[in-house]
Amino acid sequence: MVKQVKYQLIRKLNKIEIRFYEPIVIAKVEGYGDSGFNILFNYISGNNTTKTNVEMTSPVISQNIEMTAPVLSEGDSIAFVMPEEFTIETTPKPNDERIEIQKISKRYVAALRFSGRWTAENFKTKSKQLLKELQKSKIETKGKIFAMRYSWHFTPCFLRMNEVEK
Repeated sequence: MVKQVKYQLIRKLNKIEIRFYEPIVIAKVEGYGDSGFNILFNYISGNNTTKTNVEMTSPVISQNIEMTAPVLSEGDSIAFVMPEEFTIETTPKPNDERIEIQKISKRYVAALRFSGRWTAENFKTKSKQLLKELQKSKIETKGKIFAMRYSWHFTPCFLRMNEVEK
C-alpha cells in the first residue's frame, strides 16, 4: 500500500473537511501537465543523485524513492510528495533540471473528496462545489485550488479517490 500524506482533521462541513497539514517536501514539474508524471516517476525510480548514504535517507533503496500519495496538480504543474522522512536538505537532488524540490509550509486547507475518473470537467465542477460550501459557511480562503489524486491509472474508475483543495 502506498503511504499517504498525514493530516489532522479540524472540522467537517457537510462533504468538506478542514484539515491541518504539517510541512511537506515535494518534487514538482511545471509546464508539462500530466505528462510530467513520467518525469517525476523517473526521478523517484533512480534518476537522482544523493550525497547521503542509503541508511540516512531511508526509505531510499538503491537510489529509489518510495512512492507516496497523493499526486498534486495545479494548472499545468504536477508534483509528487516525498516520504515524510525526507527534509528539503535530505531529499535526493534530481538529475533532470525540469524537476524542482520545494518545501510547502504547514497550512490549513479545505478538501472535497470524490471518486471516479479525473477530468478537467470534474475538477471544475468539484472546485465550484468546494467554493460554494466555503462561502456558505463564511470561511475565507487564500491561494489557488489544486488537485490531489490518490489512485493510479490502472485503478478501476469507481474505486479512484480524488480531492480538490484550497
